Amino acid sequence: KAQLGGGVILPTEGRVFVSVKDHDKQAIVGAIREITGLGFRVVATRGTAAFLQSQDIAVEIVNKVREGQPHIVDAMINGEIQLVFNTTEGVQAIADSFSLRRSALIHKIPYFTTVAGARAAVQAIAALQDGSLDVAPLQSYFMDR
Repeated sequence: KAQLGGGVILPTEGRVFVSVKDHDKQAIVGAIREITGLGFRVVATRGTAAFLQSQDIAVEIVNKVREGQPHIVDAMINGEIQLVFNTTEGVQAIADSFSLRRSALIHKIPYFTTVAGARAAVQAIAALQDGSLDVAPLQSYFMDR
């Protein structure tokens, strides 16, 4: 609800890009299983894709920017990605993800940088698909007292 209140429009269908650091790979599996159950297709970098495939999750592989075109930023610019789950660690990985973050911002693609954020986004998308997510200003909860 906070994301929606902040102007983030969560998609209810499409493709989710996933690239997570090694420490987060096992933790992201539940969220990815749930989002594929909601009809999303998964796109991932090679390392994340290999791990998700080992967990019996269907994944399309996409190049990192430094691996050459066509790469993930191209897919974002072309409107092929509707949601991003990206966790990084280390100076190089953070620097590499700069163009990814910038493209997400420019193209208004929701971008989550923690496993907890990804889980929350998936729950919100499920509620949106179900029609059970209502957003109201905080003040509305205290106006009738």
